[in-house]
Amino acid sequence: MTSSPENVTSNELSPEINAEIDAAMKDMEAAGAAAAAQKAAAPSKPAAIRGPRVVQAGREHRHGKVVSVGPTDIFIEFGPKELGVLPRVQFPDETQLPVVGADFEVVIDKFEAAEGLFICSRPGSVQKADWEMLEVGQVVEAKVTGVAKGKDAKQVGLELEVAGHKAFMPASQIGFDRIEDLSVFVGERLKCAISRVDRMGRGNIVLSRRDILAQDRKEQAEKIIANLTEGQTVEGVVRKIMPFGAFVDIGGIDGLIHFSDLTFDRIGFGEKAISKYVQEGQKLNVKVLKIDRDEENPGSKPKIGLGLKQVAGDPFATATGELVEGSEVNGKVTKIAEFGAFVEIGPGVEGLVHISEIDYKRIARVEDALKVDEIIRAKVIKLDKANRRISLSIKALKPVPEAPAGAGGPGKGGKDKFGKDKFGGRTAEEIMKETPALRRQREKFKQFQFKGGLS
Repeated sequence: MTSSPENVTSNELSPEINAEIDAAMKDMEAAGAAAAAQKAAAPSKPAAIRGPRVVQAGREHRHGKVVSVGPTDIFIEFGPKELGVLPRVQFPDETQLPVVGADFEVVIDKFEAAEGLFICSRPGSVQKADWEMLEVGQVVEAKVTGVAKGKDAKQVGLELEVAGHKAFMPASQIGFDRIEDLSVFVGERLKCAISRVDRMGRGNIVLSRRDILAQDRKEQAEKIIANLTEGQTVEGVVRKIMPFGAFVDIGGIDGLIHFSDLTFDRIGFGEKAISKYVQEGQKLNVKVLKIDRDEENPGSKPKIGLGLKQVAGDPFATATGELVEGSEVNGKVTKIAEFGAFVEIGPGVEGLVHISEIDYKRIARVEDALKVDEIIRAKVIKLDKANRRISLSIKALKPVPEAPAGAGGPGKGGKDKFGKDKFGGRTAEEIMKETPALRRQREKFKQFQFKGGLS
């Protein structure tokens, strides 16, 4: 089997041939220009149209003056005795119809010598495909008839039908994202552009849909950018997750959700941490936080900063709206640390139970008293909304331990082995008024005295 596309069936395309097709598509502009030059040199063609010529993807674009807008046709004058006709059906939206006297751009499809008219079409419009009129760059509608596979049964593209002939679309030209199963397109009609026409041999036709989508995406992005304002809420789709955030497509243009604007929770740096909150392909509503337009390059795309947590709302403010110090709450232990336990009291809202606030008796290790996922009831002893911190106490809801029977002393806690009051001569009410920090300082000072006191 040779590497020539004419000798390969559409059901058995090797990766090498697919690479050749992709390479040929890069040269489509040069090939199209050569085809247009040969067409202009044919004896059946009239002299070149006066005025500047613009050739895009091998097709001639012309500007002319609209002289008539009829019920079925629109006539455009390019010069003296040079008229073009454009079907009105290509303007489904009546508001887009050109007005008489306006300058309008069209694509020259062919010249009808019998009528002396240039048959034109609207740039980007889908045209009825005729085999004789197929040219590189032409936009046509093709029906997907099957999936093209290589020797290893790998899906390499789509089989289509256009103008009664078979056509092929490489997988890389179907869209922007990789599609695992191409069979979802079978039976659909796709708007696509002709990348290559080979009328020799089997008459191979290569199509591309990617360029059409890119043009539609560009037009849509221009409309969105023109109307986009800071503070606006828009819908988007997560396109890519990066260590520093997630890129979201908001309709033809991407914006960035920085990881600091993803959630009110503490979140680490990295794709794994961000993937806990968003996934690629997920639809979500985001808020436009910043639009950074490059004033020196007005045509460049602006940098757009987006926020997800600003739309979802602050769970801390919601959970603590009616919460005050002294309130009792239920929560679930989510994490155990050396100094205490974190307890979730609402969606995304956690409070800290310090190790000294678990029980009146001394706790050597937090895990000896509490377990992860354990449901507990605690009292709010400090609420710092400014710094988003909540301090909880479990022992505050427990009864104060009483002194053993027969124990004496001012604190009614009995005597220790040194003959001193167990509560140090203080009442339980006095102990409860002390903060954990003050008690730690007192214990540290006692240890210092025991070692020899002040020098």
